[in-house]
Amino acid sequence: MIAALYARVSTARQAEKELSIPDQLQQMRDWCERQGISVALEYQELGASATDDKRPVFQQMIAESCIKPAPVDFIIVHSLSRFFRDALEFGLYERQLNKHGVKVVSITQQTSDDPSGDMAKRIFSLFDEYQSKENGKHTLRAMKENARQGYFNGSVPPFGYRVVEVDLPGRHGNKKKLEVDLTEAMIVNKVFDLYTSGLKGKIFGMQPIANHLNQRGTTRRGSQWSKANVGALLADTVYVGEHYFNKRCGKTNEVKPRDEWVMSKVPPITDRGTFDKVQQLRGARSPKNTPSRVVNSPTLLTGLLKCSCGASMTIATGKGGKYRYYKCTSKINLGKDTCNSSNLPMAKLDQLILQAVSEKVFTPARVAVMLNEFRAKLKQSRSKHDDTLRQLKKELDAIQQATDRLFEAVEQGLLPMGQTLRERAHKHQARRQEVLTEMAGLRRQKEMPLSQLSTKKIDAFCNALKQRLQDKDCNFGKEYLRLLVDEIKVDGKEVRLQGSYGAVAGLLNKSKAGSLKRVPTSGTSWLPVLNSNYSAK
Repeated sequence: MIAALYARVSTARQAEKELSIPDQLQQMRDWCERQGISVALEYQELGASATDDKRPVFQQMIAESCIKPAPVDFIIVHSLSRFFRDALEFGLYERQLNKHGVKVVSITQQTSDDPSGDMAKRIFSLFDEYQSKENGKHTLRAMKENARQGYFNGSVPPFGYRVVEVDLPGRHGNKKKLEVDLTEAMIVNKVFDLYTSGLKGKIFGMQPIANHLNQRGTTRRGSQWSKANVGALLADTVYVGEHYFNKRCGKTNEVKPRDEWVMSKVPPITDRGTFDKVQQLRGARSPKNTPSRVVNSPTLLTGLLKCSCGASMTIATGKGGKYRYYKCTSKINLGKDTCNSSNLPMAKLDQLILQAVSEKVFTPARVAVMLNEFRAKLKQSRSKHDDTLRQLKKELDAIQQATDRLFEAVEQGLLPMGQTLRERAHKHQARRQEVLTEMAGLRRQKEMPLSQLSTKKIDAFCNALKQRLQDKDCNFGKEYLRLLVDEIKVDGKEVRLQGSYGAVAGLLNKSKAGSLKRVPTSGTSWLPVLNSNYSAK
């Protein structure tokens, strides 16, 4: 009879500092010698949990044992928990091995081959699973408390930080904290700056930032940057001093309910204002809110231009790319008979639109008229805003009372703090955030200081906007056009522009002394939703 030996420890630290693997192997060799079993193979798994099958050595052993004819008769383990700590998975893999004539044998938990032996093995496996879950529960509780006290539980710190030991004993050696790595922190701040301000008038999204860093040899701890890396960095609250532990499930990687997260205070790398601005920009540039072609396309009107038939117009080329046009997407996708519109020369239409916007639409006189009409509409809407605010405040109070009652019931022992209750509390919290956001938007509308927009500031704003729109060497023109104009519709020789008076008022309020020195952020966060149409022919 021939056997393969399988020895395992759960962590790499155990493999480095303990004698468990050599001890397991020696005991199994001695047992096999007493039983007259020859040892053909030995498998050593270092630093892998037995709660799942994501173990490369384990999978190699299973694959090599299930060939025909099987190279071994037994897989020998010190205890059944070395093989698996999940009763169901244990049974599935044991059945797979049995089909190939290979038995799993523990030298410390021996059972017979009859039904009572099978039942005993199942009981051992269930106890191993229970013990594993209990150990995991107590370990997680200790790690959560460690995080609450501001200590770091992980091994790899977030980019921009390094791990330092403090003079306090922990579960394995001294406790650890995060401190800022000055070299990496400079890169973090560079990423935030590129996303908020761009470079030389060009908007930088996540992929362009990754390309920019890679082209200059700026690595992410030796690896290339990717769009996902940049996105994760920009969204991580650790950079404003809030590091969260227990955010995701270790097995499924699914995000846990918010009330299970544990926040540790760490030294910040960027300020809260910059971080919030980035989140606002990410929301505005999200494909859910703004099609990616509008943000990333090098053409001026992509995403804004509509044909007379109602379909979008996109870029088309002729003569091998020598000529560029805007063409109805219905004609491209459904055939030329679906629409009778003509192709529009891109350069000519771009110039016409920019000239009309800067010289006919956004003149001081017209902007003053827009603002007067906007003031009138805003005044009419403010009484409705007051009613809506009162209703939202009432709903906010009701949510708070419901949340308080839930937690009081838990504190008094009337309700268990189970998964259903956590989800209920999480829904209350999510709705509370929605109500607060809606109330903040209404207050911004109500408090917009339109009376402070002097004639001098309007003149300066219009002149600055004209310069931006007509500057061919700067990408700002497209950004301002997208901010101020919602749709451009072409019908024969007529071009009709649709936008929001609120967008104009918001941009005026945001500009300093009428100047437009930076790339605009998002109009929707500044503005009331009061739309009106205007046209240029």
